[in-house]
Amino acid sequence: MKQVLKLEIEEARVMAAAAVAKALELNVPETVCIADDGGYPIVLERMNGARVTGPQIAWNKAFTAAGHKRSTHLFTTPPNGPALPGNEAFGIQLSFEGRFAAFVGGFPVVVDGEVIGGVGLSGGNGEQDIACGVAALGALQALLEPKGHKVMVQADIKK
Repeated sequence: MKQVLKLEIEEARVMAAAAVAKALELNVPETVCIADDGGYPIVLERMNGARVTGPQIAWNKAFTAAGHKRSTHLFTTPPNGPALPGNEAFGIQLSFEGRFAAFVGGFPVVVDGEVIGGVGLSGGNGEQDIACGVAALGALQALLEPKGHKVMVQADIKK
């Protein structure tokens, strides 16, 4: 039997708050989704002025990152992004009734080497979404490091 860590509402709120704070600093209205290991939202927050399409897009990115254990932009990063035309996963974005997001803004939450959730951002350009996602992961690291846990805080994550 394996013991596992579970991302809960307290941690998800800290992560979402950090992403929103970064978005405010960047002056970009974002939608933030913090999802569990199954890709289902724990916290979904749309900032004032953010697009109405943001919640679904942010959730799709968090779902993909958690479920496939990699940052979503890595699917389409040349030259070997698996979802690029001619590569082995071309068309993967059609999976799960179109929920699979193969573009920038989704990051797996990796704690102690295990994927325990996902972060999805929608509303900024790629650079802004990355900055807000990394801010969320950094906040989780600040929260868990004193408890002896290691959180992966970077843009390019592949587990």
